[in-house]
Amino acid sequence: MERSLIILKPDAVQRGLIGPILTRLEQRGLKLAGLKLMRIDDALARRHYAVHEGKPFFAGLVEYITSGPVVVAVVTGKNVIATVRNTVGATNPSAAAPGTIRGDYAVEIGRNLIHASDSPENGEKEVALFFGANELVELERSTDRWIYE
Repeated sequence: MERSLIILKPDAVQRGLIGPILTRLEQRGLKLAGLKLMRIDDALARRHYAVHEGKPFFAGLVEYITSGPVVVAVVTGKNVIATVRNTVGATNPSAAAPGTIRGDYAVEIGRNLIHASDSPENGEKEVALFFGANELVELERSTDRWIYE
């Protein structure tokens, strides 16, 4: 099973979209392994977005993600990275397909509601930045046999 870090960004929290967004992920068959409401400080934001350091938009990313509360989650499942990214939609909401989270709820790239890990390797790294092992759970659901072969 893969793991992906999900961040419901300040715009998702402020717009009251926590429930609808998490519901979409759960309805896809993904399992929550960790969930918390928090504020990301500058140091954590810089570590999280380190891959973008030196790019013109880096300062704006850090400033925005630290501007208000976020919800961070860990979701698990088979092919979770691809499943989550397809559910989330294109980074630029104007290019995101209707029926995706960004396609249905977001308008511009600077307020695109959600972060999702882009690879299994980054998923593991990002999860470790935001969650200790003691904060994660293995959820076994009775419906799993109806979701996975």
